[in-house]
Amino acid sequence: MISWAERRYSYEEVLSRLDPTVAEWFSANFSSLSPPQEYAVVPILEGKNVLVSSPTGTGKTLAAFLGIVSRLFSLASRGELEDRIYAVYVSPLRALNNDVYRNLEVPLRGIYQLARERGIEAQEIRHAVRTGDTPPSERQRQLRRPPHILITTPETLAIVLVAPKFRRHLEGVEWVIVDEIHSLVENKRGVHLSLSLERLEELAGRSPVRIGLSATINPLEVVAEFLVGYENGRPRDCLIVDARYAKPLDLKVLCPVDDLVHTPSAVVSQRMYELLADLVRRHRTTLIFTNTRSGTERVVFHLKKLLNEGVEDLDADESIAAHHSSLSRHVRHDVEERLKRGELRAIVSSTSLELGIDIGYIDLVAQVGSPKSVTRALQRVGRAGHRLHEVSKGRFVVVDRDDAVEVAVMVREALSGHLDRARIPQKALDVLAQHLAGMAVERKWDAREAFELVRRAYPYRNLTWEEFESVLRYLSGGYSELETYKVYGKIWYDPGGGAFGRRGRYARVIYATNIGTIPDEVAARVYNVENNRYIGNLEEEFVERLSPGDRFVLAGRVYEFVRAKGLKVYVRPAFDQKPTVPSWFSEMLPLSYDLAVQIARFRARIAGEIEEGRDQGEIVAEIARECSTDEKAARAIFEYIREQLVFLRSLGLEEFPSDEVILVETYLSEDGNSYRVFHTLVGRRANDALSRALAYLVGRRVGRNLGVVVADNGFALVFPRGVEPQGLLSELDPDGLRATLRSALANTELLKRRFRHVAARGLMILRNYKGHEIRVSRQQASAETLLKAVSDIEGFPLLRETYREIMEDFMDVETAELVLRSLREGRAREVELPPLNVPSPFSHGIVLQGLSDVVLMEDRRAMLERFHRMVLELVEAGQRAGGG
Repeated sequence: MISWAERRYSYEEVLSRLDPTVAEWFSANFSSLSPPQEYAVVPILEGKNVLVSSPTGTGKTLAAFLGIVSRLFSLASRGELEDRIYAVYVSPLRALNNDVYRNLEVPLRGIYQLARERGIEAQEIRHAVRTGDTPPSERQRQLRRPPHILITTPETLAIVLVAPKFRRHLEGVEWVIVDEIHSLVENKRGVHLSLSLERLEELAGRSPVRIGLSATINPLEVVAEFLVGYENGRPRDCLIVDARYAKPLDLKVLCPVDDLVHTPSAVVSQRMYELLADLVRRHRTTLIFTNTRSGTERVVFHLKKLLNEGVEDLDADESIAAHHSSLSRHVRHDVEERLKRGELRAIVSSTSLELGIDIGYIDLVAQVGSPKSVTRALQRVGRAGHRLHEVSKGRFVVVDRDDAVEVAVMVREALSGHLDRARIPQKALDVLAQHLAGMAVERKWDAREAFELVRRAYPYRNLTWEEFESVLRYLSGGYSELETYKVYGKIWYDPGGGAFGRRGRYARVIYATNIGTIPDEVAARVYNVENNRYIGNLEEEFVERLSPGDRFVLAGRVYEFVRAKGLKVYVRPAFDQKPTVPSWFSEMLPLSYDLAVQIARFRARIAGEIEEGRDQGEIVAEIARECSTDEKAARAIFEYIREQLVFLRSLGLEEFPSDEVILVETYLSEDGNSYRVFHTLVGRRANDALSRALAYLVGRRVGRNLGVVVADNGFALVFPRGVEPQGLLSELDPDGLRATLRSALANTELLKRRFRHVAARGLMILRNYKGHEIRVSRQQASAETLLKAVSDIEGFPLLRETYREIMEDFMDVETAELVLRSLREGRAREVELPPLNVPSPFSHGIVLQGLSDVVLMEDRRAMLERFHRMVLELVEAGQRAGGG
């Protein structure tokens, strides 16, 4: 049963439950308990499963470890500590593992120092990190003398479960801590870990206490079920400690200019950088988040320039740094250490600093653009005020009107405590295949027993026997037609006897060297041609477009492209010159469905207030107060919504787009193309599903392939000259949407790429064979050949999983079905505008996204201004006609 912690234990009660030496050390170092510690320490000591959710810097990690260290020290002081692993700590980040190792050193050293002073003799409590970076000598040492506390990653845990000698040290494990669980639940790394936890439980021969540590996430009941798994079809017991609001919030939306429509693009950018520079000057250490790595590099470049020009004693080159996943580990580690030492005034990151690695004191988090979900916004802002009782201060800088509305509603929802729902991938058959291959390495299994073990993991609680057996059949070489393509059985399976086991002497090596869920991405390594020093990575698609002499920003500095050889790129420093090529192509984060619905309702409500004739100043003040915006942002939001309202009324339309009204408009552009725009504010993932399905349906009818533009606040079908724009969402059958999408996805690049990922996870394509890494280019070629072969096999599990991953994880087919059902059942309706040669204000962003291949970014704002002028002309013409 899932329950909520209500009992708050006093400082004295908690200390009385601890080993006396541990209690004395704690009282000498801490005069009070943090909320997670008040609620969690005693239940953990009592052997209860606990999920703790609270912001960074609220003492979660100590709450998890205090009871464990206390129990281990009691055993050690009695000489009863055995040579085995008692506790396993799992986190998604190696850097976080190293932090935890260092952070455990402090209490252990203090406790043992105190014990010596008190004349208490105790065995040493050993703790050690084991990841892919651990050298063989250290692994051998751990085998001879296992750590009592093992600190590891999800992937390494899966490997040690089959390590023939090391796995016996895991028998009898008593505690498992899963840190940063919020970053795992929504992806296949989390699904992978959920199965490892069930396998660990089976190996331990007992139910270890499971402790989950999470930043802000919702719904906690589902995350708790994910943590503890199922037994006999019901969730195991778990106590939820909800301390998500342990730290006060100070959030504000800022707009750098008075007018987001008419101000030239260069001026808007300059004002934004000046605003950020001012924030950096006024705070000790500022963490700035952007949504793309290219955005990160641009912000670093411009901030350095601005702050170097200032009069203050600040060496911007040394005190501002970038941090993102394309930089080498050495560069990232150097930045983290400088930040911890307080040497940096600002650090700019895309997503790499969202997780709780120790980065020292941050007093402000600034976000450029929208983080796209309330939960992500709170997780990012939670990095500020790293200690308890300190305010988490966040400033959101918006530079276009869609962003302004989106972020304003997001901040309102964050301050109200309304969070987006986490979505956990269900029944991932590729991850299942990988684990079954691992289980076969361990021993011979009864298939039904293995099936029940798998179903104890939350993501597989609804797995059917047919789905499970199809994976066994694939793994055992049951599809003999694939042997032509060198896809051989990894296990043996006897359907009659209901058993399976390992096959071939390389089974263990293949499993251990191909483990994990993160796909190989093709990246080129960048080197300085003058000293051959490695600088960072670039995506291959970017490298293909470079010509000698092109300049771009990497690691916060300008480099000039010299030449490329294979996947190596050679550059020379050009620090004093301007970049000529925008860096990287990165997918923007998709807007969450829950937030999208709130934005739709907010826009419709403000439009209603404007129509009622309420005073403009009052409405602007209300927006600023309710959404914690400055006056510029509130006015931009008001003007944007008013413009859309006046536009629609000038056409004689009484409706306004909302969560119940889907506006459909046709814009006849000057280039001869027609844009059929659907105002479905349901988030990009659902819009991706809706647009692909409708484009496929209408495209077949008109006998042409249609262009598609997908945005968070709607989508557009692009019809070529001479083809009449047509199609409504109500033509799509909610019950047949998945089948339509399946047809639409056939032969797409998306399907080919995702199939490679799934086939690699499911061990159909090996990333490593007998110690040799298989090049990604070769993996991709194999994937395309195999995709053609398996397309003819009915229900092939890895192809089935590829479609499921695209539709459910990459897209949001469930929400798309919900939208179509609302239309079918009359809870929502489509309202069509007559064809026009000017797009409505709400569709400007969607239409310009489609034009972004031909329109340079500097011209984008000029186009927006032109659209704005055309809207005003149309409205004035409508008013004159109405007056006449």
